[in-house]
Amino acid sequence: MEDMPCVAVVGLGYVGLALATAFAKKTRTIGFDINPDRVEALRQGIDANGEVAPADLKSPHLTFTADPAALRKAQFIIVAVPTPVDAHKRPDLSHLTNASRLVGQNLSPGAVVIYESTVYPGVTEETCLPILEEASGLKAGRDFKIAYSPERVNPGDTEHTLEKIAKVVSAQDKETLEKVAW
Repeated sequence: MEDMPCVAVVGLGYVGLALATAFAKKTRTIGFDINPDRVEALRQGIDANGEVAPADLKSPHLTFTADPAALRKAQFIIVAVPTPVDAHKRPDLSHLTNASRLVGQNLSPGAVVIYESTVYPGVTEETCLPILEEASGLKAGRDFKIAYSPERVNPGDTEHTLEKIAKVVSAQDKETLEKVAW
């Protein structure tokens, strides 16, 4: 597995944790969350949401952390943070913009950032991309790549699990699309 790429998943809710445990079956994976209590529980094999089996949390290829510097080791960073709606039914992008800033501050040249969070058209390129560039000092398309794969996980649905559904992916160029379709 050492020669395999390292994937980091930012946000370990029901979508992010499912992704992290699935990737850990195939490659080195970093599960990152800003909540140190959540990270510690996951390290102990406890998913308070009850979505992931304790054995999957103990994969030897899965590391849980609240240290954003760990993201620098990843060739692929998947952002899977919540995008709730506010009282006026408008998407609250604050989790997404905060995560983009954190990722940008810890982005290594050559990495691919993949947005998994549910957003409306344009958010990835018009909102997240400028934050990544500003926070990292890197240029998208040259120094790092960006992609999008909308979440396809329904909490509590044991029939249509992540492994059984078709994932939709898009990317800023053909080369990156081939990488993220891996």
